[in-house]
Amino acid sequence: MHKRILYTGSAAIALLAGCQASKPATSGAAAATASGPAVETLGNYAVPANEFAYVYRKNNSSAPDYGTRQSVAEYLELYTNFRLKVLEAEQRGLDTTQAFKRELDGYRQQLAQPYLTEKSVTDQLVREAYDRMSQEVSASHILIRVAPDATPQDTLSAYQKLENIRREVAGGADFDQMARTQSEDPSARENAGKLGYFTAMQMVYPFESAAYKTPVGEVSAPIRTRFGYHIIKVNDKRAAQGEIKVAHLMIRMNANAPKSDSLTAKKKVDELASRLKKGESWDKLVAQFSEDAGSAANGGELPPFGTGRMIPSFEEVAFKLQKPGDISAPVQTPYGWHVIKLIERQPVAKFADVEATLKSKVAKDSRSELNKAAFLKRIRRENQFTEVAAAKTYAFSKADTALVAGRFRYAAPADVKAGKTPSDSSPLFTIKGKPYLVKDFLAYAQQNQRPRTGAQPAFAMQQLYDQYVEESLTEFEKNSLETKYEDYRMLVKEYRDGILLFQLMDEKVWSKAIEDTVGLKKYFAENQAKYQWDQRVQGTVVSAATPALRDQARAYLVKHTTTTRSMAAVQTTTTQIPLFTTKGVPSMVSFRPRTATLTPAGTKALEQLANQMMTDTTLMLFANAQAATKTQTALGGQRTSRFQEYLLKKGVPNSRIALSTIMGGKKSRPAAADAISVRAYTHDPVAIEQHFNTKNPLSVQISQKMFQKGDNKAVDEVMSKGPGTYNLQKDGRYMAVIIDKILPAGPKALAEARGQATSDYQTYLEKVWIEEMRAARPVKINEAEVNKLITK
Repeated sequence: MHKRILYTGSAAIALLAGCQASKPATSGAAAATASGPAVETLGNYAVPANEFAYVYRKNNSSAPDYGTRQSVAEYLELYTNFRLKVLEAEQRGLDTTQAFKRELDGYRQQLAQPYLTEKSVTDQLVREAYDRMSQEVSASHILIRVAPDATPQDTLSAYQKLENIRREVAGGADFDQMARTQSEDPSARENAGKLGYFTAMQMVYPFESAAYKTPVGEVSAPIRTRFGYHIIKVNDKRAAQGEIKVAHLMIRMNANAPKSDSLTAKKKVDELASRLKKGESWDKLVAQFSEDAGSAANGGELPPFGTGRMIPSFEEVAFKLQKPGDISAPVQTPYGWHVIKLIERQPVAKFADVEATLKSKVAKDSRSELNKAAFLKRIRRENQFTEVAAAKTYAFSKADTALVAGRFRYAAPADVKAGKTPSDSSPLFTIKGKPYLVKDFLAYAQQNQRPRTGAQPAFAMQQLYDQYVEESLTEFEKNSLETKYEDYRMLVKEYRDGILLFQLMDEKVWSKAIEDTVGLKKYFAENQAKYQWDQRVQGTVVSAATPALRDQARAYLVKHTTTTRSMAAVQTTTTQIPLFTTKGVPSMVSFRPRTATLTPAGTKALEQLANQMMTDTTLMLFANAQAATKTQTALGGQRTSRFQEYLLKKGVPNSRIALSTIMGGKKSRPAAADAISVRAYTHDPVAIEQHFNTKNPLSVQISQKMFQKGDNKAVDEVMSKGPGTYNLQKDGRYMAVIIDKILPAGPKALAEARGQATSDYQTYLEKVWIEEMRAARPVKINEAEVNKLITK
């Protein structure tokens, strides 16, 4: 029952606008139509001036240039192209398909909803909700469940049970204990019925109203909601906390993530919190490390929120921050870890600023039942609802115990005509003179019945009758909307034409541009000058917390090649650094004593090593067999050859393997007895990052790719200098930019520009299509009607 609302972003939906095709013109641009003069003719079709005027006002009235000749002319040009497309869609019969009719009917149902309410009641409910938003209530409750359509007997039983509990509480019984033992809200056993603080729109409406009307410390009378009967004890009331605006730095972590990932995320957020505490820039750390892509570029800022609208753990910590600029300790939510910064506290918004939002919420809230009742009362009167009492009595006489059990069956008698005596063909009621027959209601009752244990047949029939009357009145009103409301009629036309336009645009432009590969290649070749690369570089950027870390990380990225020279020779000519985090790389590969045959453990180690070599293509190996005698030296050579042979068979290039046999003293003999010593080196940026970030997750970041102007500020500064390594400092980080090669400006291949080229090709196809339609239906403007719209 207690509705906690989490903050979510919302998406806007753009719709194509326009008006339905008009009737054929009789003659000329000024030809009259059934709805008045035409603003233009498109071939033989006249476009009504009043429809164009309506659409122009709707879409441009707030524009600074509204009413100028240029504004009217530009919009008429767009509208003409739109109308030509709709005419072609109609000519092709796209408005006659079942798919089109289903889609339009779905939109028509949605568009009707705002017209099926009572505006005055909505306005009252919106104002009441706003007034309540200035206060927050803390309450507890005891619930006795009863279904919304329970029988009178069950309803009375539930009410009496709760009234007895209320009397015990009034007599001194502890409310919390009674909630634990008597409430039928499952959570009450744990929380003693306590709901915490809430404000308007966060509880079902009857419950909310009772809570706001009950004084602090008192218990309400029994209140009926869709869940059952409640009594409410108000524990406290306070002025609304209003809304707060915060920013956050987030490290994502799935709730079901492995323990190792959870520890890594916690280490990251703790390190960031520590750096913030020491005074490092909030914006800089958020931009570099926050994993909430939607807010990181804006300093981590989130939209304002109030009580009950965020995840409780996040909300609780955020509201405890007192002064703008205060920063919280890390807080965990189901989405990861957050550090929260208070930006500002905001009082309850002005009514004008939240009115539209409240109207939308009221329409979906349980208080909408009041609106619905007022709406039905009005349309009963306006649509002249008239009940035929005798026919109703006759219909109710058909109710029996089968209806209560949900097994009612009805078959309309054949050829029964309505007469003075009520019969199945008699009108049950009329709406604006339209009769609704007894037999139709009885068929409805059979289709919509359900078991109602313990109910009387007349009670079950009354509920079905009320439901049938409500649905009949609402449907009649829906079907009358287009004649009653111009805005609704025009809106339905806009959606209708928008659906047609979408179907035809997809066929003629959008899908065609994707599927017509020959046409796209031809267009791309003819417009190659539009698709050019600026100068680019291939390289690497190392970003580190200190100059020393930058230099150490950069050393790993120096490219080396190996040969079959001796290990000692390799060591004297390179600055290779041992591999640090590659898993599965053995330090020793074992052989059977006095042979070059691998042991099972050695075979397994080599298998792991080969797999790692194929995964990390930057990995290089140096293997040696230590020896103290010539015999051991010969055996070591055999073992290194066997080692190399195994890796080559697995697909590892010889250029990534260096072998040697090193002569040593007696201390070397135990190792030489059955093993080769292996050391590995990598240039993999991910592995290098992992090595340096073991203790501090923010120590080093490495990016290795092709950079264009604007991709990276550090690269932009040195791009013109050519290949080389450049050290610089930026945004508190120490950078090394390694440029391997310059890629000159030049033409893009189609694969490199396909997205933009496809979009441009779509624009081209649409332009050609419009020219063809204008040629087929010449456009003639009625300047006299256009001038009526020019007010500036």
